Amino acid sequence: MLVFVINKHGRPLMPCSQKKARLLLKQGKAKIHQYEPFTIQLLFGSSGYKQEVSVGIDTGAKYVGVAVTSENKVHAKGTIELRDDIKELLEIRRIYRRGRRGRKTRYRQPRFQNRARKDGWLPPSIQSRVDNTISWIDKFTSLLPNPKLIIEVGKFDIQKIENPDIKGAEYQQGEMYEYRNRIAYLLARENGKCQLCNKPYEKGNGWRLHHIWGRHKDRPHHWALLHERCHISIHANGEEAKLQKKKPKSYKESAFMNIIRKKLFNQYPDARFTYGNITFQDRCDLNLEKTHYNDAIAISGIKTIKSNTLYPFRVKQVRVKKRSLHEAIPRKGRKQKNTTAKRNAKNT
Repeated sequence: MLVFVINKHGRPLMPCSQKKARLLLKQGKAKIHQYEPFTIQLLFGSSGYKQEVSVGIDTGAKYVGVAVTSENKVHAKGTIELRDDIKELLEIRRIYRRGRRGRKTRYRQPRFQNRARKDGWLPPSIQSRVDNTISWIDKFTSLLPNPKLIIEVGKFDIQKIENPDIKGAEYQQGEMYEYRNRIAYLLARENGKCQLCNKPYEKGNGWRLHHIWGRHKDRPHHWALLHERCHISIHANGEEAKLQKKKPKSYKESAFMNIIRKKLFNQYPDARFTYGNITFQDRCDLNLEKTHYNDAIAISGIKTIKSNTLYPFRVKQVRVKKRSLHEAIPRKGRKQKNTTAKRNAKNT
């Protein structure tokens, strides 16, 4: 991977080799500007040689591939791993705060002005990934002269994934269309058999709808059809795991890709956008294996590779600092210091 360079006025120049950057730093002609990605700043005037540089971005729900190319050379390539702990951390904070209300602690006035959601609001877990993706794109393009930005996005029709033959008015007819109620839908889906004992209807032992993953998940693929006695048994004996073996289909990644596509269209109106089927063919033409950064190389528009960096970078997004004041074991107000708390260790 080459080293990014900016001049003494803070404007980007063409990247240089690691050897040249090391010599400039050793001779005192440059200083380290930032570490991620590694960038040096010149301390003397330069002619500012520039050429057209392309930045390929392979967007994803969990990983983002980045590649910087010009002509037939790959200057930098790597993968950025986005955070996936936002929802879990918010749930922990909610539990801590709820427990705090039941303890004898300082009274806190309720606040009711933070309930309304602004236009364009997104769940925090999705907003974090969108912000991080945009932040890294801006960071790389700001370190290159005359960058040409090419982004791969995805467009998913979730209803067509479920039913490839769907068309027209069928989009307005949901999974339970023309069924009288949920039991009638489940009877048709399961062919009139209990999902626990696999037996048909029994007189005096009617049907019950069971929520496999709890009532907070109330979608058709979260329901199970059970006999009345089987429903009582599954709760009394804790046999929920029998129905939880087969996990339901998840379209979270598809929904995220639809969201970030619109966000990137608005954020980068001058960028060129491409799709996965084009990237697949371009990557095969370049004879590259399937990785996020190799997809980004193909996205950048390079046709032949004469020079390719051997060392891809890898960045993992982490929480910078824990700012929550609500803990299960508080540090203040104790007779002995809480030295074993995870909070004491810095994130790396």
